[in-house]
Amino acid sequence: MTDPKAPTIRAGENLFIAEKLREVGDLLEQQNATQFRVNAYRDAASYVASLSEPIRTIYRTRGKRGLEDLPTIGVSIAAAIAELLDSGFLSVLDRLRGSIDPEKLFQTIPMIGPSLAHRIHETLHIETLEALEAAVIDGRLSKIKGFGTRRSDSIGHSLNDMLARRRPLAHDKATDAPSIADILVVDQKSRDTADNLPSIKPHRFNESGQRRIPVLHMERGQWQFTALFSNSGAAHKYGRTRDWVVIYFERSGHPGGQSTVITQHGSPLDGRRIVRGREQDCAQFYAR
Repeated sequence: MTDPKAPTIRAGENLFIAEKLREVGDLLEQQNATQFRVNAYRDAASYVASLSEPIRTIYRTRGKRGLEDLPTIGVSIAAAIAELLDSGFLSVLDRLRGSIDPEKLFQTIPMIGPSLAHRIHETLHIETLEALEAAVIDGRLSKIKGFGTRRSDSIGHSLNDMLARRRPLAHDKATDAPSIADILVVDQKSRDTADNLPSIKPHRFNESGQRRIPVLHMERGQWQFTALFSNSGAAHKYGRTRDWVVIYFERSGHPGGQSTVITQHGSPLDGRRIVRGREQDCAQFYAR
C-alpha cells in the first residue's frame, strides 16, 4: 500500500532515485561509515542516473532480481530502490537524517491506524516493517492489547505481500540475524564511544532542536551495523534514552533487520544487557 502522502515522482524518476542514493552515500560518509559502503551507494547512484531506460520498467518486468542483476546494484541497494519505487520513501535515508517516523510507517499497513501504530512502537520498540514482520512470526504482536491471533495473521499476510518483492529470492531464516555476541559488541561500542561519535538531530521529541543522537556505523564479520540510542516515547517516559540502543543490521544476500538492546531489570538477567525478543538466546549466551 503506497502512502498517499508520498511525493509524486513523474519524469526524471531515475534522477530522483539517483539523488536519494547519493544522499545516503553522503550521509554515511559524514557519519564515518566505511568507504566501501559509501562508494557502493555513490556508484549505484551514478549508474542509475546514466540508465537509458526507466528503472521502474526493469522493476516492473523483472522484479527485484532484475535490479540486482544491474551493474553496481547489490541486494541491499536493490531493496532500497524497490522501496523508493513502491512508496516514494527511503527508510534508511530517513534514519540517517534523524527524521524516521515508525508510527507513520506502520500506518501504511492495512488495519493499523494511529492508535495501534503507537502501541506497536511503544510496546515492541521496533521501527521497521521487517522488524514488525518478525514480531508477527514470533508471536509478540498478538500479545499486544488490540491484537489477537487473527488480526496478527492478517497483518503478517499484508507485510509479506509488501516485502516479498524487496527481499532476496531465497535465504536461510536461521541466519537472518547476527549472533547475540555480535549485537552486544556493537551495543557496547556505541555506548562506550557515544561522546566521540557523529550525531544526528532527531525530528521527534526535539522541540528545542538541541538534542543530538550519536550514530555508530560498524562492520563485524559479514554484517554491517548502524546503532543509535532509542528515540521512542517509551524511552523518554522511562528515562532510558541513554540506555536503550537500536541496532540496524544487514549483509549481502539477506534482508535487513533491527534489534533493541536494553539493561534488564527484575529477572535472572538483572543488570545484564539483553536483546529484546531474544531473551532466551541471551540467557544461553551469558550461561556460556
